[in-house]
Amino acid sequence: MQKLPPWLRALAVSHLHDADTPDADPPAREPELPGVGDAGGDLRSAQAGPAAYRDQRALEALEERLLAPYARRSAGVTRRYPLRDDARRLAYRTAFQRDRDRILHSQAFRRLKHKTQVFVAYEGDHHRTRLTHTLEVAQLARTIARALALNEDLAEAIALGHDLGQPPFGAAGEEILAAILTGRERVAFLEPEVARATGGFRPNQQSLRVIDRLEARYEHPGINLSDPVREGILKCGPVDETVRYPDVDAEGLALGEPPELEAQVVIVADRLARLTHDLEDGIRSGEVAITAVERSAIGRTVMQKLGDAYPEAAGIFRRRNAQVRGIIHLLVSDVVVHSGERLHAWLASGTPAGARLPAGTIGLSERVAELAEDLEELVRVHIYRSRTVRRLEARARTFLTGLFAAYYQDPLQLDDYALLRYRAEAGGPFLRDVPEERVDAEIEARYQNRPAFVRLIADHVAGMSDTYALREYERLYLPFPEADRRI
Repeated sequence: MQKLPPWLRALAVSHLHDADTPDADPPAREPELPGVGDAGGDLRSAQAGPAAYRDQRALEALEERLLAPYARRSAGVTRRYPLRDDARRLAYRTAFQRDRDRILHSQAFRRLKHKTQVFVAYEGDHHRTRLTHTLEVAQLARTIARALALNEDLAEAIALGHDLGQPPFGAAGEEILAAILTGRERVAFLEPEVARATGGFRPNQQSLRVIDRLEARYEHPGINLSDPVREGILKCGPVDETVRYPDVDAEGLALGEPPELEAQVVIVADRLARLTHDLEDGIRSGEVAITAVERSAIGRTVMQKLGDAYPEAAGIFRRRNAQVRGIIHLLVSDVVVHSGERLHAWLASGTPAGARLPAGTIGLSERVAELAEDLEELVRVHIYRSRTVRRLEARARTFLTGLFAAYYQDPLQLDDYALLRYRAEAGGPFLRDVPEERVDAEIEARYQNRPAFVRLIADHVAGMSDTYALREYERLYLPFPEADRRI
């Protein structure tokens, strides 16, 4: 049998060979690291001592050697601004590893720990938050990317950044901000045409806005991620003409092109993580019975595959864990095998290596996609339409519309950083410095009915955690807010 190149070994173990057949090759070993100074550049000797290490050039050479032809390389990627040297002694990361680290150190990433996924985090110790969801997406994305010989560093960076623009209170917060910024949800005396002029709201586009403009860690706006990561984060959601964000730097985003394969991996991983962890949280909270899962098509499939190993006579804890583990394995393994077959067919077709593959190249087989759709319907009926989630949505509408109205009617209720940012963008004096007798005229002239100010409020509210939004609503509307009583 023909010896496979290193990048193809990940695929070989899954579906190109059957380990049970006598003539199958054994799984290929990981290539051994060459010695210091090897021409492959995997290890380099530190000039200051005897230690050996991989620097950026060595890691890029390793990518070139081990990644599939259709994988995205980190070498030579572009950014909006030049990278600053900062007198660094050693470049020990690839461009995508650097992007991952910049996302992890951003304030927007840290706020995800207090943002709702589906169930309110502060009402239970074990409910997923937007942060744990993000980590699960990153784990699945790395697993799938590694199995397909794609660039797992790129997939990880996209996964970690894909929800940075998510507002508080989960999908309910997203829907409310979208309704406000399209004029469908009336807030105070904000005119619908002014709201629509802001460009609308979508979490994926807000995530791009966060990394390009709102995070402030350098001398330029944003955190200056590479263009493949920016593009991947944007394309984790819809990109069309119905939502037109202001101040978008479209260069490097390949608008009109399908997502790169690593971004497609994250799109699939996002869905699989959401379905499985929302199901687990729903079972734990009592919104969906374990028997309903076992009666579903995908639940029966898991039980059939496990056979006697399925703990049918055990309690809910073991049965829930067996179902969730089995569903994750079923979905992820199908993505790897089915996508690997598509990629193998593409290689055999002779399509040029630089060509982009169609959207949906990474995905489930038709049979397992039907099982996933059945699971999605079960989650939708038992969890997303449950009384618990509906009540959260109603509270979220009250909180977010109330915050928006308070800030729009009286901008002085905003934090100083927001007012300073608006002054930098729109000009004029810092509002707190304006004499009292001129404040109303200044607000009317420069703030109200200005799309830029409405967008600033949307940025401020979208960046809030659930807990901050709740405390802020209390301070604004309750006579004796809990936050003040704790001081």
